[in-house]
Amino acid sequence: MTYFKHETAIVETGCVGGGTRVWAYAHILPGAKIGRDCNICDHTFIENDVTVGDRVTIKCGVQLWDGLRVDDDVFIGPNATFTNDPFPRSKQHPARYPQTLIERGASIGANATILPGITIGERAMIGAGAVVTNNVPPHAKLLGNPARIVGYVDAQPEVAAATLTTDLCPGESARFGEVSVHHMPVVDDLRGSLSFGEMQRHVPFEVKRYFLVFDVANEKVRGQHAHRKLQQFLICVAGRCHVVTDDGNERHEFILDSPSKAVHIPPMVWATQYKFSGDAILLVFASDFYDSSDYIREYPEFRSLVGLRS
Repeated sequence: MTYFKHETAIVETGCVGGGTRVWAYAHILPGAKIGRDCNICDHTFIENDVTVGDRVTIKCGVQLWDGLRVDDDVFIGPNATFTNDPFPRSKQHPARYPQTLIERGASIGANATILPGITIGERAMIGAGAVVTNNVPPHAKLLGNPARIVGYVDAQPEVAAATLTTDLCPGESARFGEVSVHHMPVVDDLRGSLSFGEMQRHVPFEVKRYFLVFDVANEKVRGQHAHRKLQQFLICVAGRCHVVTDDGNERHEFILDSPSKAVHIPPMVWATQYKFSGDAILLVFASDFYDSSDYIREYPEFRSLVGLRS
């Protein structure tokens, strides 16, 4: 035996990786597959159709039911609850349980509840007590019941906001990784205010299309994709929204709450918009006509393509 098993633990499976530690009163059924260097704490129950990756921590009082897939480096906090049947009845079992996937590096806080058949994206963080009812994007931070996105891991909106406020003059820009933030010119007089931009000067490409995003409920998230060739230039012309960008190396969050603020998103940058105010109107200039084949909608594919590029 290359793993540690407490004398009170019941380990019926033969698939436990080396270096894993199974503590008191844990019970693992025969069909389960457990990776290397895991830490499975007291009073944990793991059913048959469950796969656990390497270096996973499962704290006390957690039950992993059929249909659950846990990738490498996941943390599951004490008494987190997983479900695998949306309409359970005593002694009535579905022909197949929906698959729930916890992707690499995600963390689930104490007493969180995860509904069946959803995916929690890589390195997402689920807050203690949250009730997760829908798929969770990579790197998102969620709280509440039902759980809502409150931020993104490693993204600090105050940094970008400070740059726009203190460091940039109208017409200037600053880079954040592959992305740039722009201070658009504004003219004020007694009749009101005017903000403007000149194509291929302030907007750094030829514009072939524009679209507006509006009437977005505060809890909804837009974007969550990258483009292979398309460039975009975002201005919130009314209200407020947050823009999160990820170029594969750096992640940043920008607060767009004035027509004087804009974000340029080049190709091969994963972009997300959220925290829309009720009156928000997001104007997007695009460098080309709509082409569905230009979209990258799956984050693992995006990360793979970024890796090939570098």
